[in-house]
Amino acid sequence: MSAAARVARPFASRALAQKLPLSSVRRVSPAMGFPRGTIRTFSQSPFLEVKKYTESHEWVELSDDGKTAKVGITEYAAKSLGDVVFVELPETGLEVSAGEPVGAVESVKSASDVLSPVSGTVVQPNAILEDKAKFINESPEGDAWIAEIEVSDASEADGLLDEAAYKATIDEE
Repeated sequence: MSAAARVARPFASRALAQKLPLSSVRRVSPAMGFPRGTIRTFSQSPFLEVKKYTESHEWVELSDDGKTAKVGITEYAAKSLGDVVFVELPETGLEVSAGEPVGAVESVKSASDVLSPVSGTVVQPNAILEDKAKFINESPEGDAWIAEIEVSDASEADGLLDEAAYKATIDEE
């Protein structure tokens, strides 16, 4: 190592270890490294808030475009009913209004209507439940939905409960 390097090295190490005042540091936005227009921004559709709930223990999950929705019963309702033995599914093309029955669920304990949280036309019932009604106990808020509905007014879902509000109503019972 040269004599000059041996002399400069301790000073360089001290200089690098010192904290510089922030006013002397040039702040650079991360966007400065990207060509204009290539920065991706992320937004969330209001429909991606996904499930909404009713006080009568049904849920509705709107599609991304808000044109269709799946309707089913909540996990709480499935547990309250007990072992489901039969599910009455709606006919394709059935027109329903919010609050009207879209099907029924029968268990060893009782039977209960499934009320539609939104208005629209039934696109398809869940064929899995025709052969395996018990599936509603396994996945009530998943693949065991009752019907898919073509929604006539997606804004009806705005008046329904979000998950936190729904859980608060369950805790009161």
